[in-house]
Amino acid sequence: MLEKLFYGEHFWEFYHRLDKKIKLKVDRTINLLETVEHVPEKYFKHFSGTEGLYEIRVEFEYNIYRIFSFFDKGKLVIAINRFHKKTNRTPKKK
Repeated sequence: MLEKLFYGEHFWEFYHRLDKKIKLKVDRTINLLETVEHVPEKYFKHFSGTEGLYEIRVEFEYNIYRIFSFFDKGKLVIAINRFHKKTNRTPKKK
């Protein structure tokens, strides 16, 4: 089972602003990361062009919510930043 940590309040500030249905999807996706050994890229993917940065991907209706994360000593650190993706292109900087 994967142990997770939340970095500061960044994730919770984002999470508490979400609609209840989106929160349920976020919860299910994070639970998937904790319980499944090989998570499909649809839900968890290495962020290209980086060393060790990953994105937790939550799709809801026509939107994609991305939550950045990384590993530290075998633990998944969640939400050093996050964004709601509205286009097919991922911005280089936020």
